This record gives sequence, structure tokens and C-alpha cells, in this order.
Amino acid sequence: MSVRAEPLQVVDDDERATRDADPAYLSPDYVGTRLRSPRRPLLLLPERLSELTGPAFGSDDLHESDSDLTIHGAGEPIGERIIVSGRVLGSDGRPVRSALIEIWQANAAGRYLHRVDQHPAPLDPNFTGGGRVLTDDEGRYRFITIKPGAYPWKNHHNAWRPQHIHLSVFGRAFTERLVTQMYFPGDPLFAYDPIYQSVRDPKARERMVSTFDLANTRPEWALAYSFDIVLGGAAATPLENA
Repeated sequence: MSVRAEPLQVVDDDERATRDADPAYLSPDYVGTRLRSPRRPLLLLPERLSELTGPAFGSDDLHESDSDLTIHGAGEPIGERIIVSGRVLGSDGRPVRSALIEIWQANAAGRYLHRVDQHPAPLDPNFTGGGRVLTDDEGRYRFITIKPGAYPWKNHHNAWRPQHIHLSVFGRAFTERLVTQMYFPGDPLFAYDPIYQSVRDPKARERMVSTFDLANTRPEWALAYSFDIVLGGAAATPLENA
């Protein structure tokens, strides 16, 4: 039987906009937003019963191995093994339980397993770059993966994305989905990345950067990073589609 997640509660749009926590729909330096940002005011569609009772993942839909991105090939993937863990919290600081967390990322060479990604870096036959897990009663999640590489993109001349992992948080149904990106400390590409810089508040940008987590590092096996996702409030994590 599936366990339904709690609703993904965030603060209202006006308060979030005042804090500049989330990136603007139109960030001119990020060329892609020039084409896909809304040209007209957005319409708020109220949730109906069909949205609130739609499909939801539960423990029966997941396997324990889904959270370990390093064990699905014929051998070990290439690159630095890492552990990524954290909590999903509401604006009141309370844990969000049974939320589905999905991640996707480039491999250690900075290439995605996707037909659109054709830049000249090697694919890793032992790494697909995707995983998922449900938060526990304390809102905690944990993944084992490979540290992604930086990669070029064609936004502007000599454009490179910092090392990052995409995270998606689902609530009670597929219509409740929030997306963010997790970066790694001290990346020299932060200052040159229009996506990272599209979050206008410098303090909010810092909340997208993970923290080195020595306590969860496994000796002689993997370094660890901590990344909490806060859904609203003064400590809100910037979200791509809030």
C-alpha cells in the first residue's frame, strides 16, 4: 500500500518574490529563459480532487537499490564516489515525510546519458545518473552516487556549468513537484554561471551549495555532503518552479 506524502507547503508568491529567493522566470543572461519565460500573467489553478487523489509513490513502488546510483551496471562507475544526504523541511521547520526525492546528474566526465547531450566526453556504461528515494519520518533522504563533472553548454562563449545535482521533490501527487539544484562548495564556476546567478539574493544562492559532511563520510570508501531542502520561510531553498 502506498504511503501518501504530506503536502509541499511553501510561502505565498509575494513573500517569496520580496526575498528574491527564487530565480526570476526571465533571467536574460540565461538565454533559454528568453524563449520559455511566460509572456502573460500566470493563472492560478486551484487543486481539485483529481489532483489531490492522483498517483503517488509509496514504499511498494521503490527498491532499496534505487538510492544507490553506483550498483546498476556490470561494474563500478568511474569517478569519485560520494554520499549525499539531508532533510526535507517545511517552512515551520517540521520534517516532510514520505516525499519522493528524485535526482539526476551528469557522470564524472560531465556528460548526461541522454541523446541530446553530444559533447565530446565519454559515457559511462555503469552509470545512468538517476535515482530516487522516499523521505523517512524525520524527513531524511540519502543517496550514493558519483561526483558529477562540470560540462560545457552553449549559453554564451566558453560557458561551463558548475558541478551540480538536480533534485526533484514530489508531494502527495505528481502535480505537486518542486525542483532545485545542489552545488558543491568552492566551485570556481559559480561567478560565471547564469543559472546559479539567476537567484538574485546572495544568501539564497548559498543555500543551494551543499556542506561537506565529515560525520557521514565512510573511511576509505566515500566522502559525504549534506543538503537540506527547505520549502518556504526565511531559510527557503531556491526552487526552479515555485
